Amino acid sequence: MTPAEWQIVAFTAGMAVLSTALILVPGVTLAWCLARLRWRGKSLVETVVALPLVLPPVVTGLVLLKLFGRRGPLGHWLYSEFHLDIVFTWRAVALALAVMSFPLLVRTARAAIEEVNPTLEQMARTLGAGEWRVFFTITLPLAKRGLLAGTLLAFARALGEFGATIMVAGNIPGVTTTLSTDIYQLVQLGEDSHAWTLAGISLALAFAALWISERLQARSKI
Repeated sequence: MTPAEWQIVAFTAGMAVLSTALILVPGVTLAWCLARLRWRGKSLVETVVALPLVLPPVVTGLVLLKLFGRRGPLGHWLYSEFHLDIVFTWRAVALALAVMSFPLLVRTARAAIEEVNPTLEQMARTLGAGEWRVFFTITLPLAKRGLLAGTLLAFARALGEFGATIMVAGNIPGVTTTLSTDIYQLVQLGEDSHAWTLAGISLALAFAALWISERLQARSKI
């Protein structure tokens, strides 16, 4: 592999880690709200969160492009207030990966939290523990394997994201090129050998993350 290809691998892995870190707290928080609370509009939120799983990724990318472009509501605000460009920068890559992997984290984390016996949480409350203490001393330790599995699943999804990324971040060499976008470009150029090399690395990374995730989910049900 060339230094440029190693740079693409490192950039993709780094963006996957960053995007997963960005969604971890809001994802687990939302998963807890969906698992433990009843509130108006819950089904609507569940539907919106799940949309990236069923929409074509390019549609999700188009929505992000309209929202975060300089003329979009969020993009215009970020640029006018903080002079931050999102579209066609590394920030757009992190954004696309985060949006596309968020539903998987929420769904897996919610399932892990729902498997925790609510009686144990209620017993802690009767002993005077507040909600934060209940979460960090009861819910989190008992659900940690499922939460870690969801985190790895989100990371694996981020590694392979293509459609939304190409729409909102493009494929700018040295700036926004990821493993999936580079593989696509190499195939278009007829450089199949290089494409297969990167595809093998992508497969190995995704397989490792998914294998560990599946093992953790299986052990959490024991």
